[in-house]
Amino acid sequence: MPTGPRAKGALALTAKRRGAETVIADLRQEGSLKALFPRVRGDALDAVFLNTAGGLTGGDQMQFDVTANAGAHITLASQAAERGYRAHPGQIAQSKVVLNVGSGGRIDWIPQETILFESAALDRQMHVHLAADATALIVEPVIFGRPAMGEDVRNLHFTDHWRIWRADQLVFADALRLIGDVKSHLQRRAIAGGAGAMATVVLAGPQAQRCAQKLDLPETCGASLIADDLLLVRLLAEDGFALRRILIPVVEALSCAPIPRVWRL
Repeated sequence: MPTGPRAKGALALTAKRRGAETVIADLRQEGSLKALFPRVRGDALDAVFLNTAGGLTGGDQMQFDVTANAGAHITLASQAAERGYRAHPGQIAQSKVVLNVGSGGRIDWIPQETILFESAALDRQMHVHLAADATALIVEPVIFGRPAMGEDVRNLHFTDHWRIWRADQLVFADALRLIGDVKSHLQRRAIAGGAGAMATVVLAGPQAQRCAQKLDLPETCGASLIADDLLLVRLLAEDGFALRRILIPVVEALSCAPIPRVWRL
């Protein structure tokens, strides 16, 4: 059976504190993953990554390794929405993100939406390692087809596993598994109640309890302060446009900064 072309990409970024700014300490780019660095806003290093392959299909492999050393602050966003395209049976794309945050450091992982099309196959992993006083904001929006374009996702393989450690202790674990007729799954009240788009947001850091008080969520969303330094937010919406309207104020409340410019294009 033909499997078609495969894309591989690796992006490794390390940042350090230099005076009042965060600057690049080390950068390695391989394959179809690239990074751009717009002008610094404030004390954070803004990085915009892109997949030059134009999307993900079965067998593609993407690896992100990002480290913020002590006191450093990195904000990462994607240049555009990622797309999961039709895959041959048994061919599954792999995406793994590893974030390491040193003492007093912070990483904001804020990619734009992942749009999953009919017969897409994608397994994702998110591993976050935090020092005792470090902070991470993780945002992952997902859209299951675009109704305005007549897209109907009936066959899908999508898994998403998250693990967060603080001072080498596991503090958060989450797993999502949607396989088969995803439209029927999402219709179920206990899953999504008919929503076609969703987002998971986690803020792990000493500001979590204070930031939780800023949230004003609609009925389709919910937040849980798991611990004083760990906030989980789930969002559901009819489509990608409705999700953005809800998600952007949430991200701005939790990041204490404007949404990255690429989100507003």
